[in-house]
Amino acid sequence: MNAQELRTKYLEFFKSKGHTVIPSASLVPENDPSVLFTTAGMHPLVPYLLGEKHPGGNKLVNVQKCIRTGDIDEVGDTTHHTFFEMLGNWSLGEYFKEDAIKMSWEFLTSPDWLDLDKNRIAVSVFEGDADSPFDQEAYDVWKSLGMSEKKIARLPKKNNWWGMDKGPCGPDTEIFYWVGNPNEIPESFNDDNDFWVEIWNNVFMQYDKQSDGTLKVLEQKNVDTGMGMERILAAVNGLDDNYKTELFWPIIKKIEELSKLEYGNKSDEEYIKDDKQCWVDVRKQFRIIADHIKAATFIIADGVVPSNTGQGYVLRRLIRRAVRYGKLIGIEKDFATSVAEIVVQEYSNHYPELAKNRALIFAELKNEEEKFRKTLDNGLKKLEKYLSNPEGNFWNKVKDEVLKQADIYFNDDIANLLFDLYQTNGFPIELAMEVVFEEFEKRDVILNKDKITQKFNKLFEQHQDLSRTASAGMFKGGLQDSGQESAKLHSATHLLLAALRNVLGDHVYQKGSNITPERLRLDFSHSEKMTPEQLVKVQELVNAEIQADLEIVREEMSLEDAKKIGAMGVFEAKYGEKVSVYSISDNGRIASKEICGGPHASRTGQLGHFRIQKEEASSAGVRRIKAVLE
Repeated sequence: MNAQELRTKYLEFFKSKGHTVIPSASLVPENDPSVLFTTAGMHPLVPYLLGEKHPGGNKLVNVQKCIRTGDIDEVGDTTHHTFFEMLGNWSLGEYFKEDAIKMSWEFLTSPDWLDLDKNRIAVSVFEGDADSPFDQEAYDVWKSLGMSEKKIARLPKKNNWWGMDKGPCGPDTEIFYWVGNPNEIPESFNDDNDFWVEIWNNVFMQYDKQSDGTLKVLEQKNVDTGMGMERILAAVNGLDDNYKTELFWPIIKKIEELSKLEYGNKSDEEYIKDDKQCWVDVRKQFRIIADHIKAATFIIADGVVPSNTGQGYVLRRLIRRAVRYGKLIGIEKDFATSVAEIVVQEYSNHYPELAKNRALIFAELKNEEEKFRKTLDNGLKKLEKYLSNPEGNFWNKVKDEVLKQADIYFNDDIANLLFDLYQTNGFPIELAMEVVFEEFEKRDVILNKDKITQKFNKLFEQHQDLSRTASAGMFKGGLQDSGQESAKLHSATHLLLAALRNVLGDHVYQKGSNITPERLRLDFSHSEKMTPEQLVKVQELVNAEIQADLEIVREEMSLEDAKKIGAMGVFEAKYGEKVSVYSISDNGRIASKEICGGPHASRTGQLGHFRIQKEEASSAGVRRIKAVLE
């Protein structure tokens, strides 16, 4: 089964169960300011999981493109990815545990659908604790389907619970597939065995976690599921390595051509048995390059460019990490665009934005790779000089200290070196740490990473850098930050667009937006820098509408009907068959009418005072405004 057949089967199955197919959202989230990227299919659905009515109804299904960087260090094995596609289905207060589990089982095992071997499937359920009881219902449903008790693991919250510091949460049940030798399937399930690969997770949002940590039963109980496209495609085709599926294999073959090395047909386990660890390392480097360039290609296609903050920082880190690993396997010339070309070829039929933005993707990758090759060469020379300088006696000092400490080594100088590589040579923080730690390991010295990181962070905190915020705090995801402030800023963005059209003319259209808990950002079509007088006028118009305390009305209709009544929208984006239209009007005077999937205030008077912080160029023919509510 190829990837497109799998996508189609999944959508058709849930359509047959009464689900509405909705499109994939952008990798840059609009409605969830708590994350830098869309990390799961639930992020674009935040308002509806919280109770807002979805135009598609209460049962939804889609294939969502996702970026996850929280476990980037895991990338390089056979199953983890930065970019992946998430097959997801949702119930917004409609069905719950029994129906969700039974549908999952039918899709996976029925001869009409995937026809997977039932003996190679195992599951886990929440074991219960002081806050919430054992998930007896999920357990009983699996037993009723014929699942052996030995293959139903009872696991704690860290394994089988989804939730944040507050807000909707609940137990989940995970589904695993045995990718090892089919003649060696264990009678019981052990989640520590890497041959059991998680392929699907059904989350049951049945509680609302309060500020004091107590759990309150939700009135609207939701189901939120996610199945990794790459993992299930490998399972369906009897593969133990996601990188051997058609989603990666053409990319792997291109890297073979560039590096003059072979990925090989053996498994990592076979290489280890043959005592050929070097080939295990080569395969890991192939996977990281393939994964990171694919992720970077998709991120650029959705409008992000490399920078030192936020999404741009993550993109820069991915490209530079790929270049470094390319160097390790002997690719000395620029190669990122050659690999990205394969990504565009393989995915454009399903994601046309790749072909549309091909020139931009290649330009950004080429520019970033060229810059970093110089940075990498200079940084490695500095590191080698530092470690091998006989006059500084650094290495002799290290050896003496290692003997005294006996186990792992720590020295302030190493943290200083890391910071110098980061600040002076432009190494991404995490990459600087990787390089330094590996150089020491080559010399049989294991560094005390915790102490060195603590020292580095003290140096780092003396300098302003938003990327650390991105790395540390913005990958949690979730619903808790998508409340009132986000709703107000969405509504303010609608008023801003209407005011811009009033002041600048009808040629102004939204070209993109981004909302965080602190500010809004709107990109709009306009070729000239706005004058101070124009900015003042726009700000005055928005505040006038706020002071008028107008009602914000939501209606559901078809996309065609929305266009007929003049609703504004980013029509390059994908919409479902039905859309939400938000109207702000006053006795027949239309202040704003827009298609939007975000949360909104109920009246403009709730927004406070609107203030423009900055107006600047975004790209050719597109300007950008950043603004706040006070």
